[in-house]
Formats: sequence, C-alpha cells, structure tokens
Amino acid sequence: MKKFTALFILFACLHSLHANETVKIEKGIKIPHIEFPMKEGKGMYSTKGKCNMCHSFGYIINQGNQSRKFWRDKVIKMIKVFKAPIYTKEDIDTVTNYLFENYGNGKEE
Repeated sequence: MKKFTALFILFACLHSLHANETVKIEKGIKIPHIEFPMKEGKGMYSTKGKCNMCHSFGYIINQGNQSRKFWRDKVIKMIKVFKAPIYTKEDIDTVTNYLFENYGNGKEE
C-alpha cells in the first residue's frame, strides 16, 4: 500500500510539473479560405440562405450528382435531424429542385 501511495504522489508531482510547461504558439499560421461557389439557377438564393447557415456549400458538392429522391431525402433529413429552417412544402420543393437541377444525375429515383 505504501508503494502505491508513493507512486501516486510521484505521478501527481510529475504531472503538475508537466502542466506548468508553457506552450509556444507559432504566429503567422494562416488557414486558407476555400470558396464553394453555387451554380446560378432558380432557387439558388433560397437554397443558399437555408443551407449555408449551418454548413458550407462544399457539403452539398461532396455528395456528387444524385437523384431527385436522394436530394429530397437529404432535405427532409436536414429538417428532421438538424432543424434546418425549411418550413413549408414549397420551400422543400424549391431546395430539392435547385439541388436536382444543378447537382442531379437526371434520375428521379
């Protein structure tokens, strides 16, 4: 038991010494800004306003060209799971149609 207590105290002392180390932060590091431009099209501004408040448009581009059903399901998921500010059927249709017309694969399903 004494060995355990001694080891515990030693560990605590060493840990406190390590915690007091100063960490140098290197200045001059720049994080690049990456722009993900949206294709012009009907519903672009509505889609931008509703999607980009939570994530960049890069998230959408990374999905690849998908079917209308895929985009509609994705919009519904964003509403149900992440509380996307898409409140009406008209808004759902606008966003889905924009995504399908500009990032779709031509297939309905």
